[in-house]
Amino acid sequence: MRRRGIVFGGLASLLLARQRSSGQQTPTKIPRVGILSAADSDKTPIFDAFRRGLRELGWVEGRNIILEFRLAHSDFTLLPGMAEELVSLPVDIAVADNGLDVLARATRTTPIVAIMGDPMLLGLVSSLSRPGGNITGFSLMHNELSAKRLEMLHAAFPEISKVAILRNPSTGASAATFRATDDAARSIGSVTVAEVSAGSGEDLRALRPVVFAGVGGVVVLGDGMFWNHRRDIVALVNAARLPSIYPEREYVEDGGLMAYGTNVPDVFRQVAGSVDRILKGANPADLPVQQPVKFDFVVNLKTAKALGLTIPPSILARADEVIE
Repeated sequence: MRRRGIVFGGLASLLLARQRSSGQQTPTKIPRVGILSAADSDKTPIFDAFRRGLRELGWVEGRNIILEFRLAHSDFTLLPGMAEELVSLPVDIAVADNGLDVLARATRTTPIVAIMGDPMLLGLVSSLSRPGGNITGFSLMHNELSAKRLEMLHAAFPEISKVAILRNPSTGASAATFRATDDAARSIGSVTVAEVSAGSGEDLRALRPVVFAGVGGVVVLGDGMFWNHRRDIVALVNAARLPSIYPEREYVEDGGLMAYGTNVPDVFRQVAGSVDRILKGANPADLPVQQPVKFDFVVNLKTAKALGLTIPPSILARADEVIE
């Protein structure tokens, strides 16, 4: 009887082990991705594109990946605390839409995929081809594209001799972008620039059209806070009845005159690819910082007509889209 009990006990242990190895495995840890942004909502075209990119690679939010959004609602003073919170959760990867500088100070080990201006200028990577640390991602080429926007505005309205540059002094990178735009004006020779600053939504709403007195056109620098308040900016510039060019197409869709820049939703869709590679074992130090390949040049003829402006046919011919 004792021998039979030993045999039955052994069989029961074997069956239990088989159950555990088949249908009762310990659940696999679901990766957690943090997103740090100054945005007002996670339901925007850029974050929708990010989710779409993840789904294309087999990652479905809430099923096999967790997205932890920390949104500052244009209050950049909140970003340091939010960065610390994401690192302490912890997250497996952090995606920086804004606040890369504070996130870089918060961690040197958590992989960061950033959408940034000039990472070399900010001293955050060793090189674009081999970043060398915990940061990789995409450069939005703010400096080069802002200079190009000034050239395009001058090509459309060659009579302009002075241009206002709207920038956010709360972001360190905007100073370099302003200098690049000023350099472009110097290379044209007949154009000078004037700085107009707004560091918050309140600052923007406090501006009046008279702030553009004495200028013939406006260039708006790329900035997350500006994007959140783009309707306020467009209304301000249009009230001054000035030719203008913006960094993203959404400004023109909301009534701005012209926009030239990176297709940001497409960049965020590609960010999902970097997240996927890191989750599968890639080292961010070895992933090159990529540059955008898709750009939009959009013109709003309805706005031009309302402002009494004429867009030359040569400029319209270059546009990817004309809103009539």
